[in-house]
Amino acid sequence: MYINKPKLEIKLAFITGLREVVLNEINQYSNLRVIEKEKDFVYLDFIQDFTQLAVLKSILRAYIIVRDTRYTPYYISKHKSILSNLVAMVIKDKKDKFKTFKITCAGSNSPEVRSIAKYIQETYRITEEENSDLKLHIIKTDRTWEIGAQTTPRPLSLRDYKIKNMSGAMNPTIAYAMNSFCNLNNANSYLNIFSGSATLLIEAGQYYPELKQLVGFDNNKKNISLAMQNIKKAGLIKKIQLKEKDIFDKPDLGKFDVITSDLPFGMVMSKYEKLEDLYRCFVEYCQKTINREGKLVIYTSKHEMLRKIILESKFKIIKTLDLKIITSVNAYLYPKIFVCRLRQGRT
Repeated sequence: MYINKPKLEIKLAFITGLREVVLNEINQYSNLRVIEKEKDFVYLDFIQDFTQLAVLKSILRAYIIVRDTRYTPYYISKHKSILSNLVAMVIKDKKDKFKTFKITCAGSNSPEVRSIAKYIQETYRITEEENSDLKLHIIKTDRTWEIGAQTTPRPLSLRDYKIKNMSGAMNPTIAYAMNSFCNLNNANSYLNIFSGSATLLIEAGQYYPELKQLVGFDNNKKNISLAMQNIKKAGLIKKIQLKEKDIFDKPDLGKFDVITSDLPFGMVMSKYEKLEDLYRCFVEYCQKTINREGKLVIYTSKHEMLRKIILESKFKIIKTLDLKIITSVNAYLYPKIFVCRLRQGRT
């Protein structure tokens, strides 16, 4: 029986709420053509060179996929080459990086899925493990069945400079998104308040090399020590200045074209009794520290409190993004990104 050749596509996954940022980044590359847009995925025409996907900084993961209403687990168990061909493309010339695999599928212990797993294991001599290098999926979408393989062992959102992390550290794709709203191509100076693991600073320093001044401060000496290791790994030790400062002391660091912050909240707020006092102090400090035409970009889960304080300030909110992030315990956070500038006629 003749079987139509599967149509290969690329699927890109991203944090819910960042689609605008993702599409803007993809549009910078003439070889990437979007064919379908979903809430937290976009589909592209297939490209042979997967390394071209690795340059995308707003993406969590990239997959090579095929879609068809026939591609049930039972069908794939009878036509194993459909999935096997995807595996072959992903591991080509990189077999040393793919030593384990996992198939994500409803009914993963069914005879059909077990036969597929056995075939992959025997054909490519790789071991089936929960925490795997090669991530495969057979899933039912709203309209069809999708078969896919992640193109890299690690998510694209894991940066090489992240040798030291800390609890609550910002996802680099969110940092990329925040920086994309800062008009950094036309900025000279950049301040990151509550710098944490320095993700925002590093992303800015790596992708906007013309920035002349990159400064961050945090009141936690341990955070600064860990962040310096990330900065060194990123090759920005001579570019980024980190200082141990407290926002309540209102440190005089000069004026800046851009200010960014991943504001503290929840359990990380051990030193401060009232979060509202901290946020108010932060906004007041930014009013005095930002240049007249500067951008203030903030990330927080306590967005109702922040919005109220901003509306009472000299800043104007010009844009917000609503995000949805899954946590390690399969719960969700609903943070916002605020993009602000000073109101006209108010200093």
